[in-house]
Amino acid sequence: MLLDASQSRPMEGGPSFSLGNRVFRLFWILSWTVLARWTPPPLHWWRRLVLCFFGARIHPTARIHASVRVWYPPHLEVGENTTIGPRVICYCQDRITIGDRAIVSQGAHLCAGSHDISDERFQLITKPIVIEDRAWIAAECFVGPGVKIGEGAVLGARGVAFKDLSPWTVYVGNPAQRIKARTIQAKRR
Repeated sequence: MLLDASQSRPMEGGPSFSLGNRVFRLFWILSWTVLARWTPPPLHWWRRLVLCFFGARIHPTARIHASVRVWYPPHLEVGENTTIGPRVICYCQDRITIGDRAIVSQGAHLCAGSHDISDERFQLITKPIVIEDRAWIAAECFVGPGVKIGEGAVLGARGVAFKDLSPWTVYVGNPAQRIKARTIQAKRR
């Protein structure tokens, strides 16, 4: 799937991925546009079905919004009662795994690929992203390649994570900095 930059020459306009991958993604983009992008908010079940047909692993209780952009569905896994909000970009050149009861809010960008800037050929590098259970990626955040967001961690609005975030901790800023522990209060009756 991933091509060697010394052969494909991306700096000269060559591809980073195989022809088969590119054809699959073209068919995927056209299908999502026709079958799901226009659907009203309550049709999460239909969007899950379309994603799963193209190889994603989406739990039946997950909520995926119509304006979500998924680069390569076979690299996406979404857990139970998880929400991927409006305008989220899942640039899953490598695996993106989102655990149970997690939230990825509107406009967030999960980017599992980058380039080797020290390589004159600008070789593409991919690394998986893991967002564990009960984590929250707030509005318009960026999560970079190879990052693990720990269980219950919060990345505050417009935060940028290029390094792993510890469980049950709140982070903000660019680059993301720890500001406090996250605690869950018991329900009052």
